[in-house]
Amino acid sequence: MSSNDPNDIEDAYARGMTKRILWKLDSNILPPLALVSTSRCPLFSDMKVVSKLWLANFIDRSNIGNARIAGLEKDTHLVGNQFNVLLTLFYVTYVLVEVPSNIVLKKMQPNRWIPLLVFLWGIVTVLTCVVKDFKDLVIIRLFLGICEGGLLPGLILYLSTLYKKHELQLRVGIFYASASLSGAFGGLLASVILKMDGLANVPGWKWIFILEGMATVVIAGIAFLILPKDLASAKFLTPEERTFAVERFRRGNINLVVSRAGTVREDNLPGSGNAFDAEKSESVSVREATAIDPLAVEEEEQFEWREVWRGITDIQTWLTGIAYFGLVVGLYSYSLFLPTIIAGLGYSGIQAQLRTVPPYVPAAVMTGLFFFGSEPETYLIYTRTVVVAIYSDRLKWRGPFILMCLPFSIIGYIIAITATTNKARYVAVFFMSVGVYPSAPCILSILPNNSSGHYKKATTTALQLAIANTGGFVATFAYTPDQRPKYIRGHTISLAFVSLAWFLVACNVAYCMWENKARREGRRQSNITKYEHLKATGKTRAPIGDRHPDFILTL
Repeated sequence: MSSNDPNDIEDAYARGMTKRILWKLDSNILPPLALVSTSRCPLFSDMKVVSKLWLANFIDRSNIGNARIAGLEKDTHLVGNQFNVLLTLFYVTYVLVEVPSNIVLKKMQPNRWIPLLVFLWGIVTVLTCVVKDFKDLVIIRLFLGICEGGLLPGLILYLSTLYKKHELQLRVGIFYASASLSGAFGGLLASVILKMDGLANVPGWKWIFILEGMATVVIAGIAFLILPKDLASAKFLTPEERTFAVERFRRGNINLVVSRAGTVREDNLPGSGNAFDAEKSESVSVREATAIDPLAVEEEEQFEWREVWRGITDIQTWLTGIAYFGLVVGLYSYSLFLPTIIAGLGYSGIQAQLRTVPPYVPAAVMTGLFFFGSEPETYLIYTRTVVVAIYSDRLKWRGPFILMCLPFSIIGYIIAITATTNKARYVAVFFMSVGVYPSAPCILSILPNNSSGHYKKATTTALQLAIANTGGFVATFAYTPDQRPKYIRGHTISLAFVSLAWFLVACNVAYCMWENKARREGRRQSNITKYEHLKATGKTRAPIGDRHPDFILTL
């Protein structure tokens, strides 16, 4: 029997609108992370753009590993550790541009800035085919780092302006499912492209850079045409949906809801309530629209250095940044050197390329699975649903899932170090990927959830990645030619840093629990007085954000 209760009707309206909006956001913003049907060309689909950018990024960054065993090292006369030096130089410029890029992003607009970065690195990737020696490769890798450095922090910041806090990790997880699939796709693509060896008198390894770079340029053009600046300008939403989406986002991310009686309560705060009641909270937001204090809604924030400094000095930035540093050593060394490690097991050429594919499969399964719904009204789990991420969003946990996943990688490195057969060493690389790939979206989602205020969030997310990506300096020298074929030292280095990541994430979880306890017990009320003094003396115009004692941190 249908209900005539106005509240029930309003609840049904809110749920329906939420499902349609999320379906359209996911369908038009997020890309598929693996193979698409043959009726949809992955380069020319008008849907699912953002994660294609990250897939292209990871392929373009790591394709040098495939090119190495396809002849690049020989044709450019690299000797000793020169290949490792090239990998390291990429991270010099990559790290330096991350924070500045995120600060520029708001002024330049993300739907223009991000595609520009993608276009430029596609051009640089294509130009790799003209290199002749080590010096040329140095220049190319430095410019590639400049072009690519701003992408991931920019994507995280961009998505945090489109999705509510505990919808974010599911979408971030798609990037890293793309990353894990890019390793498999890169190996498959390289094995196919190598069949073009000698075509037009061009070596096969050069075709890898030419074709993958050209694909990246095409993807950048698609992104430029499709990505919206923000929810209010998303053309794929109807006017009614845009209005609802903007209000839904604002109410879902502010932390203070003031009742008509003037009391303050938590609404959709990290760690409050059950995430399975998301649809219910949507309808509550609609019914209580008039109860929101207009002053609680964040105004259009102006840049100020105080907010940048707040981001730099946040303890979570450094705990998670250094933890991610440890994770990056395992993640990057895996993506860059897996072809080399596989070659060390006695394989070469196309056989080596093909054997880089299977180890990424369990990572992709752990990170996400395909579920497609044909109609928006049914709202099945229609897009790639990230397994760890979806439960992380539902439970509103980040760190605890990292603590559960990383032991798989630790086991993998231990097996690789102690193994006496190539079969056991090959099994070990499966365990390595299962732990590191699902952990990355978790750690990337911590600071967007726990930082409030645009420029503080821009700083924390970018600085976390800048700290983390210095791990590339370690990763690029973890596996050197003198370790062939067992690479025990490289595996030991990765094991140590992945273990460090686990420890620091545990520290961050403990800190968040301690801080939340203090806030719930009323021991952070002085934050309001301090903020009001800063506001009154003209030292800040930024919102109080995460300083408010009712702001609960996500574990």
